[in-house]
Amino acid sequence: MLYLDTRDKSVKVDFKSAVMGGMNAATGGLYVPENFPKIDLEKISGENSDFRKIAFEMILPYVEGEIPESDLRALIDDAYPFDPRLVKIDGSSYVLELFHGPTCAFKDFGARFMARAMSYFNRGEDGRLHILVATSGDTGSAVGSAFHNVEGLDVTILYPDGKISPLQEKQLSTFTGNVRALRVKGSFDDCQKLVKTAFTDSDLRKKFRLSSANSINISRLLPQSFYYMHTALQAKRENPNKKIIVVVPSGNFGNLTSGLIAREMGAPIEGFVAATNSNHTIPDWIATGKYEARPSVETFANAMDVGAPSNYERISNMYSLDEVRRLFASFWLDNDGIIEAIRDCEEKCSYTIDPHGAVAYKAWQEIMRGGLSSISAEADISKPGLTPNVPDWAGCENNSVGIILETASPAKFGQTVKLATGKEPALPERLERVMHLPDNSVPMENDYAKFRAWLEENLR
Repeated sequence: MLYLDTRDKSVKVDFKSAVMGGMNAATGGLYVPENFPKIDLEKISGENSDFRKIAFEMILPYVEGEIPESDLRALIDDAYPFDPRLVKIDGSSYVLELFHGPTCAFKDFGARFMARAMSYFNRGEDGRLHILVATSGDTGSAVGSAFHNVEGLDVTILYPDGKISPLQEKQLSTFTGNVRALRVKGSFDDCQKLVKTAFTDSDLRKKFRLSSANSINISRLLPQSFYYMHTALQAKRENPNKKIIVVVPSGNFGNLTSGLIAREMGAPIEGFVAATNSNHTIPDWIATGKYEARPSVETFANAMDVGAPSNYERISNMYSLDEVRRLFASFWLDNDGIIEAIRDCEEKCSYTIDPHGAVAYKAWQEIMRGGLSSISAEADISKPGLTPNVPDWAGCENNSVGIILETASPAKFGQTVKLATGKEPALPERLERVMHLPDNSVPMENDYAKFRAWLEENLR
């Protein structure tokens, strides 16, 4: 399998080069597979279908010839001592719990595979590989956990100072050894820009081997497709005559891109709902046809506080705008709506949902109430709700089940959940331990020259 640059189709690299480079430093482009092989669903279906078997069969064609099958099986078994869990909350809705990994967020699925792939490829290399990662909340802790004490790899995490939850910050700022965190005076977009600028800094790259652990790295996206396939097959077994719609809370849109990859490989997914917060760059693009990146704004669903989502580039590379519109419904929600959705889910379904899952929950509820059939082409996209686009699957809502992605444990957003429900969710033991660790983060200005100087002084 070769991987193409989204900005220069003449560039073709193998999996190792795509993973270790993160992105094309010469163009700033992201890597995408040259094709998406169809999987023989009979090999991975059935009542006893195992998540790790699905993961192996899905990733095999992307690494064939570069990672032997025996090594690949061992890598996957080591990466995934946990599973995604599908929970039915009402007659037409499931919640896909993706927070049963070590850091209680969906990013564990991508980060743990990526860390092991990078470590595998780094064997025998001269010098350390330096991972730079920007985070709006959960990516950094998942990457830090996955890479902590991995031989030959260093990790530098950039996060926006004061713009993530206290627990999320604890998960980022308490690492030692080969993982360090920089708290940047700015937004997630500022952090992401610092990282991208470093990757395209040819002089810096002559000094250090750099790679990314954000969803700009293809080895983060591909493994996230595993749980879409696993879950869609399970939902289809339980609802053989119904269509599967997946509702994805989205910020940088890597998670949704992974869902698209799973669908291309044969997952029985009829369509998607792109659900986001007040940073509604992608819903506006779907509605108007104009992509306009903008400064991000703070919300209760802070992991989606992204005004310039990187994976727009991959989505627009994979599909035309018309194809996107036929496949996606889109939706956004403000802070008041997030609180209302958390409360509504608790009261109606007896399920405690986190702020990001709450956005997806509210989107699905509006669709099930006939929102797509009543939407006006002149709808005001500056107001929360479904944006004026009607996908091809609209009209089949009464013959569908929605899979709402719950991307993080509600315990990571205890203050917001308590504001909505009056009670704070119980903290898992693995998160409780983190709260008692010392803060080791380093303050950083939103200034590339200062960031570069810090890298040159601290990387080795």
